[in-house]
Amino acid sequence: MPLVRIELIKGRRLPEQLRKLADVIQEVMLQKFNAPARDRYQIITQHEPGDIICEDTNLGFERTEYIVFIQIFQQGRSAEVKQATYGALAERLSADCGVKKTDLLISCVENKREDWSFGLGEAQFMTGSL
Repeated sequence: MPLVRIELIKGRRLPEQLRKLADVIQEVMLQKFNAPARDRYQIITQHEPGDIICEDTNLGFERTEYIVFIQIFQQGRSAEVKQATYGALAERLSADCGVKKTDLLISCVENKREDWSFGLGEAQFMTGSL
């Protein structure tokens, strides 16, 4: 695990660009966030223009219609791992996918082992299956 939600504005990227974006995010999850191999849970949601509102929190950023929100549901990562992940995502998505660093908003959400069921109605972290 982590579960990664990728939110963006509909019609701004081709299907192959969306897949590249997801693939780069997964590479960073493996390299920096210490996600286990074959642990890929991503949800890509495209919103209609006007359905995403993102101001700059007084940072002076110019946001565009190519904004990307990434929300990472996870457990047990240190502040240092999270910061390294944020930096790697900004660098890689900029270089590999053309995402402006000011158009990238990332949020980590902490949860617990008992908050997950990967199927069969079982809490695999709790039962020892994982």
